Amino acid sequence: MLITDKTEFDKHITRTLISEEELRAKIKEAGEMLSREYEGKPLLLVSILKGAFIFLADLSREITIPCEIDFMSAKSYFEGTSSSGNVEITMDLKHDIKKYHVLIVEDIIDTGRTLAEIIKMLKVREPLSLKVLTLLDKPERRVVDLKADWSLFTIPDNFVIGYGLDCGEYYRNLPIIAEYSE
Repeated sequence: MLITDKTEFDKHITRTLISEEELRAKIKEAGEMLSREYEGKPLLLVSILKGAFIFLADLSREITIPCEIDFMSAKSYFEGTSSSGNVEITMDLKHDIKKYHVLIVEDIIDTGRTLAEIIKMLKVREPLSLKVLTLLDKPERRVVDLKADWSLFTIPDNFVIGYGLDCGEYYRNLPIIAEYSE
């Protein structure tokens, strides 16, 4: 589906769940907390593409200690609004993580399948520590035993878009988290 008409784009946004201001405030708090938590430690922020890239960019600017950044790409949605149940790692890290405290920066934990696979893969590589910070958590959708170390927002079981989250690659550029309706 190719959307070029703003009316078509807007009609799927049913309501704002989290405003720009709420996002900024929570991310600032998280950056301050992480700066304290990892002070004096070699920190590697790992963003799961594509959804977490905006969150990582804003979060990294709020972290006041030295850190490095790397990227992984995994997918389970394949252009729909529900997880396929299959996780595909499409891009791996460039860093050898044995010398780092690794913080996975995730956009949303839904079923947990994708993140559980990534955690399993990274634990084998023996980082100094491995923790997860997620922007959004949907615990009622979880199908695996997984809990983030830090969650900025817990949301209901609605399909959400914006701030990096998409539907068919659209809506990532919204500065808010919004509910999407077909």
